Amino acid sequence: MIKSTILTPFQKFVKIESFSGLLLLGATILALVWVNSPFGDTYQAIWQYEIGFKTESFELSKPIILWINDGLMAIFFFLIGLEIKREFLIGELNSVKKVAFPLFGALGGMLVPVLLFMVLNQNPETFKGWGIPMATDIAFSLAILKVLGNRIPLSLKIFLTAFAIVDDLGAVLVIALFYSGDLNIMLLVYALLILAFLYTLSYKGIYSKFLLIFLGAIVWLLFLKAGIHPTLAGILLAFSVPVRQRIKTREFIDNLVSITNNIKKAEIIDKPILSKEQIREIDDLEDWTNKYQSPLQHLEHSLHDWVAYVIIPLFALANAGVMISSDITLDTALVTNIVICLVIGNSIGISTVIYIARKLKLIEIPKDIAFKQIIGVSFLAGVGFTMSIFIASLAFADNPTYIDSAKIGILIGSLISAVTGFVLLRASGKA
Repeated sequence: MIKSTILTPFQKFVKIESFSGLLLLGATILALVWVNSPFGDTYQAIWQYEIGFKTESFELSKPIILWINDGLMAIFFFLIGLEIKREFLIGELNSVKKVAFPLFGALGGMLVPVLLFMVLNQNPETFKGWGIPMATDIAFSLAILKVLGNRIPLSLKIFLTAFAIVDDLGAVLVIALFYSGDLNIMLLVYALLILAFLYTLSYKGIYSKFLLIFLGAIVWLLFLKAGIHPTLAGILLAFSVPVRQRIKTREFIDNLVSITNNIKKAEIIDKPILSKEQIREIDDLEDWTNKYQSPLQHLEHSLHDWVAYVIIPLFALANAGVMISSDITLDTALVTNIVICLVIGNSIGISTVIYIARKLKLIEIPKDIAFKQIIGVSFLAGVGFTMSIFIASLAFADNPTYIDSAKIGILIGSLISAVTGFVLLRASGKA
């Protein structure tokens, strides 16, 4: 007898993110090998190739790497927004008690690395990179937990996921407030009015995927032209997606029974095709099924694979390529600072804040989580690959030397954090 296992939504999420982490690692290695190979010139040429169109009054032309960072990453942030909304409404962050544990951890993982960066930084030109060490890459982190298997309790994986979501929210706010350009207030007002319209529709229970895509594209363009990083449009658009179904369960079941009966009564053709009556009933079934599904859950499910298996690996492939040779000019102080902040800043910040919060009885830690496991996870939080590189590209957009230095620091710091976290968690868990 074959025993089938039914995965919970959270377990499915972990499974997807874990494999995505391995794919992300492969894309990173490929980028490093490619850019340092005899074909390294093609690496730069491909990502800097411009695509777009120009008219006398309007221009939308960008290198491929910016279409990825500004365009495809907006979809990534849209998915993050969906996850944040779901978790705060019906998930692991839907109560003060549930959110307190990962919230205090995230605060420690954001504030301490930032403060440490500011203390260690001696160059005014690199000061704006202070946001780099504050973000956690959930894909890499969960991939490491996946390798550890049953040594790690499920509650610890839930903590890491919730922690990373809160951490992402903090990173998004930092990008919005500190890493956007000069504002065009009028264009921003237009974008906010469209968002307000979508929020009103959501509040009234009205939802159209096609309207969301159409107006979402306009909002993205307005953010881009207004001087705000367009990926933030993805977050704000996600909050306009309703979480509740458009019809109630009883109504859906009644219609399901009716459709099933009509299919049985319909003309049966003794051929491998359906009758017109059956096709009509199946179309009705599809329509009712779409209405019954949570719009937020449906979009999240539809986008997860594309983001995990295409967008994030493509982002890594386009951004992780750094020349490693004696000829390359690096800011060693910046590299060292980022490494220290990712490894030491996150581990000390998270574990210390959680320890103090527990002593003050502000949080309650699940009984199956040992504090030494929290220390291990705090090192994993130093794996800041995706969001850290993204913030570095914004902070040092006009200085390739600082960008390359930041990427090297992120790669080294993330590697040390990953290995240290893995070793500590392996030693702390049960075989």
